[in-house]
Amino acid sequence: MAQLEWSRREFLTTAAMGGLALNLGLPLEAANPVVRTGQPYMKLSLAAYSFNRELPRNWPSVRESNASMTLIDFIDFCASQNLDGTELTSYYFPAEVTDAYLAEIKEKTFRLGLDISGTAIGNDFCLKPGPERDAQIAMTKQWIDYAAFMGAPVIRIFAGKVPSGGDESSALERCVDGINECVHYAAEKGVVLALENHGGITATPEQLLKIVKQVQPSPFFGVNFDSGNFRTEDPYGDLAKIAPYAVNAQIKVAISPNGSGKEPTDLGRVVGILKDHGYRGYVVLEYEERNPREEIPKYLDELRTLIS
Repeated sequence: MAQLEWSRREFLTTAAMGGLALNLGLPLEAANPVVRTGQPYMKLSLAAYSFNRELPRNWPSVRESNASMTLIDFIDFCASQNLDGTELTSYYFPAEVTDAYLAEIKEKTFRLGLDISGTAIGNDFCLKPGPERDAQIAMTKQWIDYAAFMGAPVIRIFAGKVPSGGDESSALERCVDGINECVHYAAEKGVVLALENHGGITATPEQLLKIVKQVQPSPFFGVNFDSGNFRTEDPYGDLAKIAPYAVNAQIKVAISPNGSGKEPTDLGRVVGILKDHGYRGYVVLEYEERNPREEIPKYLDELRTLIS
């Protein structure tokens, strides 16, 4: 109990000092790698984006003509695969999300024994000041509310890309400001924001970590480790650089060294990187290839063996 109380005091003091520093315009301590307790431990989830070709995007009242499943169907698929969790990407929720719909999702996953391992949004914090940027901040906060309602512990967020005619330095500064504002709100709701290595100004580990180290330190911020998104000379080496900051891990079955075409991911090597850095949490398969219903179960079986 004493240790817990001390940890709470440390957190409150850090948060207060961070707020004071912001108000006074003082430099902030860089975000630190995640402190983990115990041995590496991983659970398995599946991202709804794995059925991107079958799920409708933000359907208001009827499905798109090419949609063959709903988010509820996807949850059933996850249960049929005996997964620990399900990642419910925001794109496939109704255009108007109601409390009743969120309650339905929450009840459905609970009844099937599934955690909602997280959700994801397609935000862009690099936009210049104005209505479009304001809308991105508002959308992020809205999804923080949705995540809190459903009990989803983490949201994958993007940084964005340099606007036309802009420069990366200014875009990075705006990105950091946007993350700081949203992390402060997320902390109030008990939701973690995980910045994904997703091209744009996070195309390399150096770019990603430059952002991470300028964000105000918070236990409600970290990195979403995406195994397929570095198109660099040494993607595996670059994944190892961001692994210490990972609060969520996403696995793709293809990788593109130097952006020169796809090759199969060495899943054992990727899981090994996570284990080497003591990762504890969800490993989320995000399948982007063809025939998901046939292929996903095979990859889930392989990942189960690797994370055990």
